[in-house]
Amino acid sequence: MVLTMKYTVVFGQRVSRSIFCFRHISRSLCDRSFRDGGGDNGCEVNDGFSKGGGPKLDFDSALHMDPTATLPEMSIVGINDNDENGSQEDFSPQHRFFKDVRSDADRILEILHQDVPGFDVRSALEELQLTVSTFLVREVLKRILRSINHSNKSLYAKLGYKFFMWASVQSNYGHTSNTYHLLMSIFANCQEWKAIGRLVDQMTENGLPTTARTFNILICTFSEAGMRRRLVERFIKSKTFNYRPFKHSYSAILHSLLAVNQYSLIEWSYRKMLVDKHSPDVLTYNILLCAKYRLGKFNEFQAVLDEMLRSGFSPDLHTYNILLHVLGKDDKPCAALKLLNHMKEVGCEPDILHFTTLMDGLSRTGNLVACRYFFDEMVKKGYMPDVVCYTVMITGYIVAGEFENAQKMFDEMTVKGQLPNVFTYNSMIRGLCMAQKFEEARTMLDEMESRGCNPNFIVYRTLVANLRNAGKLDEAYKVIEQMVQKGHYIHLRSKLEGYVKESRGSIVYK
Repeated sequence: MVLTMKYTVVFGQRVSRSIFCFRHISRSLCDRSFRDGGGDNGCEVNDGFSKGGGPKLDFDSALHMDPTATLPEMSIVGINDNDENGSQEDFSPQHRFFKDVRSDADRILEILHQDVPGFDVRSALEELQLTVSTFLVREVLKRILRSINHSNKSLYAKLGYKFFMWASVQSNYGHTSNTYHLLMSIFANCQEWKAIGRLVDQMTENGLPTTARTFNILICTFSEAGMRRRLVERFIKSKTFNYRPFKHSYSAILHSLLAVNQYSLIEWSYRKMLVDKHSPDVLTYNILLCAKYRLGKFNEFQAVLDEMLRSGFSPDLHTYNILLHVLGKDDKPCAALKLLNHMKEVGCEPDILHFTTLMDGLSRTGNLVACRYFFDEMVKKGYMPDVVCYTVMITGYIVAGEFENAQKMFDEMTVKGQLPNVFTYNSMIRGLCMAQKFEEARTMLDEMESRGCNPNFIVYRTLVANLRNAGKLDEAYKVIEQMVQKGHYIHLRSKLEGYVKESRGSIVYK
């Protein structure tokens, strides 16, 4: 969620001193050690706008939602599908509705998979006599999207399109921008580039607005810089581009470009924005700061910061978060502490997000003493560490080889009611393997599933690769079999088996 709080500059002696203090702190971002900083591997904590790998702070969950997520399994307290009375009477209307949607999606997909020459898919779907709703269409398209792999791309693009067209002519139903986006994602994964363009035209012809999601899909689809620039120009001029809640289309485009890591294109779009006489705001400057930092243009990073202050804009919560991210990764805890104190002085109280961002950066430099200091300071201020904060600390200890401290932190978080997430478990499993505690690592894999936390592919890869590196090939294969039996990442089985066959030590963790 994008925070909109801004702090207005009131000119006067006290504020001038504060800005001078802020400038002094920000100048420390651009010395030689900062210039040596850059991208690194591992679990990335979001700096406020950009996306990262491991435990991340997601500031715009709507923008970063997983488009492949299907309807939940509706686990409702007090309701058990296997109740000994077998009663369905107690189910809530919402539960019954989603259960019916999943059942109808199963039936539709069964028919779609029968699509062979001579079989009339449309007639077979009509015979089901289903009530077509947006929920049903989304569920079917999401399942198709999740099932695409390198060998079935052509087939699944065709199945998705056939179902989409059949649904479009059903009574009392009309496609939404979301369903168009799902089919675009299917076409993108299947490399049907021309079909995506036709779909966008059809979408606008039907009176549906193009949104940031439309833009994100298209910008990720096009690989050539020239095509991407033409796309930006098209969206700037588009009368159907819905860019709420942003000030104007440029802000929406810059935000979308940041979400897909198009930093150079952000610079180009910003220059074009100025040529078109649009004034930047705090959001614009924050996005530009992120882009300059990611591109390693540290002098220009400082220049943007100076320009922002000269233009009369005070740093907001995101600006401070970006600066703390940079100071942390540059291992400058003293400068970070000054900045946190300055934030409080100007009425911008640091919260758990700012502390976690700082600790993540410091942990990457190996400065766990400073990490622990800021962790304790955060607790003193009354903030309860959340799962992301704990995971940052645990991961830092694991990387430093301090497994006992990581275990203590893991135990503390569970005692305090913070449920570990998939990134927490991945770090702990990695730490157990580093400590040669392979049986405990496999037990933790079972534990996370029993707690309702489904392992992602990285978790399986971490465990399999460590078992292989330790010469425990049979156990590595057992983990792969366990993954396949549970229906997880079956299409990636050969990739994991390839890890087992590789020579020892050839895997590098990120």
